[in-house]
Amino acid sequence: MRLKFVAPLMPTLVEQPPEGDDWIHEVKFDGYRSQIIIDEDGTRVHTRNGLDWSAKYRDLVKEAASLGAESAIVDGEIIVLNAAGLSDFAELRKAITSRQQDLYFVAFDLLHLNGHDLRGMALEDRREILAGMIEPGGRIQFSEPLPGEAKAIYHVLDKAGLEGMVSKRLDSKYRSGLSTNWLKAKCYAIDEYELLGVERESGKPAFALMADRATGRYVGSAFINSSRPIRERLWKRVQEHVGTAPKGMERPATQWVKPGLVGRVKHLRGEENLRHASLQDFRDKDGT
Repeated sequence: MRLKFVAPLMPTLVEQPPEGDDWIHEVKFDGYRSQIIIDEDGTRVHTRNGLDWSAKYRDLVKEAASLGAESAIVDGEIIVLNAAGLSDFAELRKAITSRQQDLYFVAFDLLHLNGHDLRGMALEDRREILAGMIEPGGRIQFSEPLPGEAKAIYHVLDKAGLEGMVSKRLDSKYRSGLSTNWLKAKCYAIDEYELLGVERESGKPAFALMADRATGRYVGSAFINSSRPIRERLWKRVQEHVGTAPKGMERPATQWVKPGLVGRVKHLRGEENLRHASLQDFRDKDGT
């Protein structure tokens, strides 16, 4: 029987991880959510949206034979590690096209095995079966639970520069779509971006529009919740150095500034664009 792709269960974003003994906690890897499907037609690897990317993951398709299953659906994340041993999304994109040998599949759930749909089982039982299928040291690895209290785990992951953590109810069933049975708590990073302008509307919060300093690509907006002296200095700088809108970015409520300002932004780590971002401070490119 040919198995069909199962739409993934998606964790809900929260500010803090849940406490208590009803949860397990895992590292949130910075990679591509993927699904390995094994059946009588062979092995396939699908993206989180159901696209068949088996041709892009040739080595991992071969590695799936190590699972020893006649049929299976395994949920996980495809990653590549950088020199520091951390999952690195930028390096992952390069590895897919030129360094297949550096790709890993981190498996964290088992939805189907040898003709049996396991989605109605408790998470801890599904994971126990999955852990027993995976040989240590291979390119398919098991996402081990992290020991300790949730707050302490989050603190360690944050200090290590990781993206965050995912907490899962031990007794939960697998249901596709957004779920509160899985919760993700992401860590924050602080980086510098080019400040393009300020969006201000009466009665609404003000936002700074930011661009990547290397490419000039617009990456999103950051809430301006800095101290009053910083805000006043920013308004003055904007008024004195009025600029024009970048091509394709005409926004009526935005005051654009000339190139030369760098904003220091706190934002969720591991996102391609800014999310939950706030402007901490700003400076001129020459350091003033």
